[in-house]
Amino acid sequence: MKYCRLRLKSQWGWLLATVTAVMAQPVIAETANFGTLKLSAGFTPTQGVVEGYTGGSYSLSAISNRDRDKKACIGFADPKPDHILILDKDFDRLKVLVNSGGYDTTLLIQGPDDATIRCGDDTGKSKDASIDDRNFKSGTYKVWVGTFNSGVKQNYTLTVQQP
Repeated sequence: MKYCRLRLKSQWGWLLATVTAVMAQPVIAETANFGTLKLSAGFTPTQGVVEGYTGGSYSLSAISNRDRDKKACIGFADPKPDHILILDKDFDRLKVLVNSGGYDTTLLIQGPDDATIRCGDDTGKSKDASIDDRNFKSGTYKVWVGTFNSGVKQNYTLTVQQP
């Protein structure tokens, strides 16, 4: 009888320790490598500009092979998004441009839900990536700026425009 009681205490102690450990884990807030960009109706051109740098060996195709328009999602970046874009209202159209001085960049935007993906690569004759798309719903978007080659560090400016 004594053996059963000790064993029962031991099992409950293990369960209590497990529950306590799980509950003690902090909830990780959505963060980005270079911060948050919050845009409202009629935002000025300077409000839609942020800076950062590429780097990482995480394949953006691990998020999605293709976007909602069947464009390939390519490039390498950090697993954590570079920017969080918060839209206070629906936008009929937005243009998101990367300027790294013509380096071969890529772009992936996920949001406002996990299933909606937009991907961009070269812009015209420039190797810098861009996305020009319609129907951006209000909400939170994760933005990754990648490079065609893994592990390359390149400074860039990201600009969001309302055409």
